[in-house]
Amino acid sequence: MKQMQGYQMPKDFLWGGAVAAHQLEGAWQAGGKGISIADVMTGGDKNQARVVTETVEPGKIYPNHWGIDFYHQYPQDIKLFAEMGLNCFRTSIAWTRIFPNGDEEEPNEAGLQFYEDLFAQCLRNGIQPVVTLSHFEMPYHLVKAYGGWQNRQLITFFERFARVCFERFHHQVKYWMTFNEINNQTNWRDPHHLLQNSGLILADDENWEEAMFQAAHNEFVASARAVQVAHEIDDQLQVGAMVAMCPIYPLTSKPADVLKAQRAMQTRYYYGDVQALGQYPQWLLKYWQRHDYKIEISEADRQTLRAGTVDYIGFSYYMSFATQAGGEQELFFDEARDLVDNPHLEKTDWGWQIDPVGLRYGMNWMNDRWHKPQFIVENGFGAYDQLTADGQVHDPYRIDYFHDHILQMEKAVVEDGVELIGYTPWGHIDLISASTGEMKKRYGMIYVDQDDHGNGSLKRIRKDSFYWYQKVIASRGADLATDTSDEE
Repeated sequence: MKQMQGYQMPKDFLWGGAVAAHQLEGAWQAGGKGISIADVMTGGDKNQARVVTETVEPGKIYPNHWGIDFYHQYPQDIKLFAEMGLNCFRTSIAWTRIFPNGDEEEPNEAGLQFYEDLFAQCLRNGIQPVVTLSHFEMPYHLVKAYGGWQNRQLITFFERFARVCFERFHHQVKYWMTFNEINNQTNWRDPHHLLQNSGLILADDENWEEAMFQAAHNEFVASARAVQVAHEIDDQLQVGAMVAMCPIYPLTSKPADVLKAQRAMQTRYYYGDVQALGQYPQWLLKYWQRHDYKIEISEADRQTLRAGTVDYIGFSYYMSFATQAGGEQELFFDEARDLVDNPHLEKTDWGWQIDPVGLRYGMNWMNDRWHKPQFIVENGFGAYDQLTADGQVHDPYRIDYFHDHILQMEKAVVEDGVELIGYTPWGHIDLISASTGEMKKRYGMIYVDQDDHGNGSLKRIRKDSFYWYQKVIASRGADLATDTSDEE
């Protein structure tokens, strides 16, 4: 039986929803926008990976081109978000709306004006924007002409982009993040992750792991510079890291499994060590030394990392992982090879393990390690939703998911003392899936009438979960009752 009574969050707690520009804006060439990585990714599904094409090819489906037409429909959407009770809204700025190729000297005014108008609409409705600078949509020109984040020139380009955004929007936006889920490139054997995070397209004979480490380092330096620039422009700005928190448990209590899980956590979250603590952990430096990896890190870089640590830790939480020792000679974690199913957890239709307690565990783990305020900026449940004949969506499975996770979040705050800024569940409105390009993998509490091919009325429909979350926010998290039978 679900616990009906939760813990009331502080009055200044931010209750919101989260999206990314490339997944909902559409209008991929409007207002002088350039081509991003997301614009050359075809649609896929849970069995067929998305494909990156050299150019936009006729006859192929590119779902991010249309999103859910938020670019044109945002005034009505923001009012709908306000009706739900949101007091914050996490989105991203499409880099290619501001710098179409990424390496221009001067920004595109039309792109700046679009976001200025969007943020103004949020504020008029009592909603505080929370903004990510780079959310899986870097300019494709920087991939093709510069080789992505392996190239240190991108540090300069990103710093310029960040400075322009901070200068233009600092009166409207307080909370910022630099790189979305920067640690997903730990799974460097998956070209999709390397491309989304760092714009890397590598040949088979290249050392993909070494390239990933170099790209990540350049992103760290760019992020640290952005933090410094933000504080220089407005000392009230808060700039966070953003990591994908997926706790990795040992499959058993065997000491070798426990040690393996420890190394797995170190490997996946060294990104937070650098961004929150300003330095690389010793185990990683030793790992590079053993493998003769030549990562270009200057003394000036080290000083920048120390001076540009983030103000808070933004993170996504969807699932936990498990691992076990494999008898290898060297303690090593390879995400593509070493993850195993946790027999104690159920899975979503897309194979993601559902583990509400893992959220509380992860929050405590990060609190012990990085000693920074936290911000849950993604948490959600992808599912097949059915629109009934009378135009309703009943999604008790989503309500159950959010109930269980919000309750664990509240326990981490009230019982464990974790400092938490806010909670923005992922895709509170249906949007294009980043991993598969599908529309039918729905996360939202607001249904959007559109299929995987972009067909549909685009009508927005409140799901049962809309009214449930509305009630949770109104009670500041105290009312978690999952019965929505009396809702209209």
